[in-house]
Amino acid sequence: MSDRAESKIKFVNLHGHSVAGSIFDGLGYPQEHMDFAYSNGCEALALTDHGNMNGLAWQVLHAKKMEEEGREFKPIYGVEAYFVPSISDWREEYDKALADKKKARSAKRGDTSGATVEDEGESKKASKNILNRRRHLILLAQNQKGLNNLFKLVSESYQPENFYRYPRVDYDMLEKHSEGIIAASACLGGVYAGCYWENHEQGMDAVLDAMRDVTKRMVSIFGDRWYGELQWNSIPQQHELNHAIIQISEEFGINLISTADSHYPNPDAWKDRELYKRLGWLGKGRPSWAEDTELPDGVEEIGYELYPKNGDQMWRSYKKYSEECGIQYDDATVLKSIEEAHRIATERVEKFYPDNTVRLPDFVIPVGETEDSALEKFCIEGLRRKDLHTNVEYTDRLKHELRVISDRGFSKYFLTMTEISDIANQIMLTGSGRGSAAGSLVAYALDITQVDPIKYGLLFSRFLRSDATDYPDIDYDVAEPMDLKDELINKWGDNVVAPISNWNTLQLRSLVKDISKLYGIPFTEVNNVTGKMMFEATGPAKEKHGIKSGVYNPTFEEVKEFSPTLQRFLVTYPQVADHIDTLYGQVRSCSRHAGGVVIADDLDKHMPLISSKNVRQTPWSEGQNVRHLEPMGFIKFDLLGLSTLRMVDGAIRHILHRHHGVEKPTFKEVKEYYDNNLHPDAIDLSDKNVYENIFHKGKWAGVFQFTEPGAQSFCKQVKPTSIIDIAAITSICRPGPLAANVDKQFLEAKESPQYVKYVNDVHREATEETYGFLIFQEQIALLAHKLGKGLTMDEGNKLRKVLTKKGTGKEARVKKKLFKKFIDGCVESGLRKTTAERLWQTFEYFSGYGFNKSHAVSYSLLSYQCAWLLNYYPAEWMAAFLDKEPETRKEKALSIAKSFGFKIEPVNVNTSGKVWEISPNGETLIQPLSSIKGMGESAIQQILNNRPFESIEDFIFNENVVYSKLNKKKLDVLVRSEALDNFIDHRFSGRKHFWSSVAVDRPRNRKKLNENIETYYPEGDFSFEQEIQNIVTLTGRFPFERVVPQDVVDGLTRNRIPPISEFDPELMVCWAVPRSVKKKTTKKGKDYFEVEVTDNNSTMIKIRCWGVDVQKGDKVILNVPYLIKPDYNNEWGFSTRGKVSSLWKLLA
Repeated sequence: MSDRAESKIKFVNLHGHSVAGSIFDGLGYPQEHMDFAYSNGCEALALTDHGNMNGLAWQVLHAKKMEEEGREFKPIYGVEAYFVPSISDWREEYDKALADKKKARSAKRGDTSGATVEDEGESKKASKNILNRRRHLILLAQNQKGLNNLFKLVSESYQPENFYRYPRVDYDMLEKHSEGIIAASACLGGVYAGCYWENHEQGMDAVLDAMRDVTKRMVSIFGDRWYGELQWNSIPQQHELNHAIIQISEEFGINLISTADSHYPNPDAWKDRELYKRLGWLGKGRPSWAEDTELPDGVEEIGYELYPKNGDQMWRSYKKYSEECGIQYDDATVLKSIEEAHRIATERVEKFYPDNTVRLPDFVIPVGETEDSALEKFCIEGLRRKDLHTNVEYTDRLKHELRVISDRGFSKYFLTMTEISDIANQIMLTGSGRGSAAGSLVAYALDITQVDPIKYGLLFSRFLRSDATDYPDIDYDVAEPMDLKDELINKWGDNVVAPISNWNTLQLRSLVKDISKLYGIPFTEVNNVTGKMMFEATGPAKEKHGIKSGVYNPTFEEVKEFSPTLQRFLVTYPQVADHIDTLYGQVRSCSRHAGGVVIADDLDKHMPLISSKNVRQTPWSEGQNVRHLEPMGFIKFDLLGLSTLRMVDGAIRHILHRHHGVEKPTFKEVKEYYDNNLHPDAIDLSDKNVYENIFHKGKWAGVFQFTEPGAQSFCKQVKPTSIIDIAAITSICRPGPLAANVDKQFLEAKESPQYVKYVNDVHREATEETYGFLIFQEQIALLAHKLGKGLTMDEGNKLRKVLTKKGTGKEARVKKKLFKKFIDGCVESGLRKTTAERLWQTFEYFSGYGFNKSHAVSYSLLSYQCAWLLNYYPAEWMAAFLDKEPETRKEKALSIAKSFGFKIEPVNVNTSGKVWEISPNGETLIQPLSSIKGMGESAIQQILNNRPFESIEDFIFNENVVYSKLNKKKLDVLVRSEALDNFIDHRFSGRKHFWSSVAVDRPRNRKKLNENIETYYPEGDFSFEQEIQNIVTLTGRFPFERVVPQDVVDGLTRNRIPPISEFDPELMVCWAVPRSVKKKTTKKGKDYFEVEVTDNNSTMIKIRCWGVDVQKGDKVILNVPYLIKPDYNNEWGFSTRGKVSSLWKLLA
């Protein structure tokens, strides 16, 4: 007995919208619409989102899933395009508008969006502004040819010459790409409706004349594939338009269809859609319909129901709304229009899935070669360059990898990746490797990676198994990913290289805020909820999953389950609760993947490209939560930015400048230095000085992977002496292994390796480098392969994925089969069965914690390169480190530099440059102008081009300076950051007087400056607090010498009171300066402070203050020295217990 609805009248909706492509207009993803349509008795459904086909991948994948489940359902691919009769005429008006400055500003703002939000109120009337003018047009693909033409039309509509706020097509474009496409006149915003809105004041004869012109042109393009579209609602103009369309159909003999124009997936979702529409206009210039934040009480108030209806429901809608409006129709005509939609879907549109042949560019294959022969040739040349071409171990491994790559059909992928890496290596530093790709000798031979996989025992099968079906995935680290993407687009074109789109969705915090705003809920209540709910839910959620340490973000469901504050709020305001479940995860906006691109010939033939901020990008996404590109035949190339590579580049430039006499090093010179000194094949990776001075002593300054206290502390305990040791440390310093105390066990084994027991030589060979522990996933695969009976390396790598599986599913059955092979092989090699079973249990235990060795080794090499630079070129590395640290970590970075003994020369317009520079003696680091918050490139260039400046007059009245670039805002930050202190002479009573005279009341001539000096003389200096705040906020530099003068430090030293970084538990007292205070709450609801302090050693240390009484005025004052009586232990660090006033004493 089927639970599907039955309809006497056959119908398929050929006009439907989803949230995937009709943002803030359509609600629900395509699969929700398809499932409802199927349950509602329909055989097919068209998806026609506004101006794009962003939902097509959802549509295709779900249709395939339905087919696998035995649910016969046809996906119909389409688009509701934005149409103007002539792009050239429209463009001419656009160009005229750009001549008007006011209109030009508005026009430029409209050119940036990648996710258009449909304003249905604007589209369903006569548009006075030709720039916004567009009409809707339904286009449906009949077959693969039609789909390819739709892709071309959509891609072309997003080209800059066709885009302003909305992508557009015109008659000429339709004529070029009409084959295999069915077209219809759409809704009240459609092409026929445009004739109505623009002519109805002149009477229906004028409307019909305009419609006749449109019909003639459309029939000349589409023939009998052009349809007049009827819709059913309570809008009077809809019925006037319907009658006009019926008359035109009779005159021209064109067929009619009725459509549901669906915008939400089921009849109950109408109210959520009304709210979702309004959310789209929050913070924007809202259209008139969105001003009313009060939602309708019932769908009857809206006047239409926009869900995927069946034929009977369409008939009822026709009858209901025509009677309400008092309009008569011929029932037979309407019935035929409903059934015609079904005929189109079943007879005129094929059931097909888009061609998903894997697409990669042909130009990567040299003339006269096949992809396989070219790859083999390049690899052999690579081994020859590395002098490995006669080594049998390498040549045999290469043959094996090439055979697997060829059998899997991925030779062209590697050739494409080689082209990318060749271009990247000419313009920027690239990483030694990332992820499992470092286990490939092919990648190493082609210089895609820099890690010798044989030297480090890295497995190719961890990267690419011969029995798998997934695509290869090489994550490629580069210094400047945007520059590389631009270079690839410039070299190959934006129809070959396209960045990958990200679709950002509505999250819980923003939903609570936005819905509450619409309903007028007090901001303080809302802020209280959003500020607490994640914190409240995190602990219980981690406990639920057995997570003892590390960062965890609770899911949407977990926050609702575990946050009492949110639960109370939703009870108090049920109108918020009513919508959250439906709206959570709906699309909010479009952005771009941080580094992902697709590369293929003629992309616009194979996908409907969109555009965001004038950059063409994919309509579909590929990431952790959504995988839509691979199933459609496109392989993602990840070009990922790694700031450490920029630091290495900066350090090399300083080295070349200071030690090799190169005034302005080119990248070619940087790369030559890197290849000769830092490349993993060139650098001495067993240098005791590097290990002892950096990793053992804990000298951390931007050393990759060692910026957090946990990794730093563990590293100092382990005292690594090899790359594998560093790889083990970084693999262990993750939540899972730490929660299982693997760090403590590993440390014990390393300190006493003689007590480590190995079951046999194979076990020793595989795990001796990690002291008997299974730290790396590859170790499990290798042991399973070598000890199991006929257990291949591919099966060994499959094993790591299925070890945690239980039950009777497919993966559990694979695990059972591999278990038998492993035990049988162990027993045959002489191991006792109980020993083999214990070893298998060890596999299971560590499978949840094991880490990718290829990745760990690659990143450890970069850590070592950083440490080498810090050890041998500390000033150069420190300058590069300070240059690349972001604004949020600038103050901490400066503290680290000072803790290494470097002096910091403050910013000065006459001496500071664009980057951190080094004094001739190497002891002082000179802060750059670029480190001042708010200073832009053009303003800095004006200073550098025209200095030195002799006085403030010379600086602000210089005829060579362009002051539109060095403007009032720039003057403000230059003065407050003290970069102009050299110009404060006897005329000024202090810095505040100088600031007001020069920046606040910006003088345009010397006379005005003199008047300002006299007017503002009483202002004197900034307060001490203002002065400190200005310096810290604008430059990141904490002026410790002002907060704690040297004579105070000397007095503390004489009294044997140490700074906190030299704390002596026996003395029980120390001094420090608080830099930040956070009030937190324990699980039991008790307040405590987390205070970050510093001292004259520039060390940043956290102190937890338990038992504080905030209600009675307990507080910590920032930027003043305190005497403190803290407790200390190795696990928790510093803490105090009791009132701050009794344990923290201000130094006078």
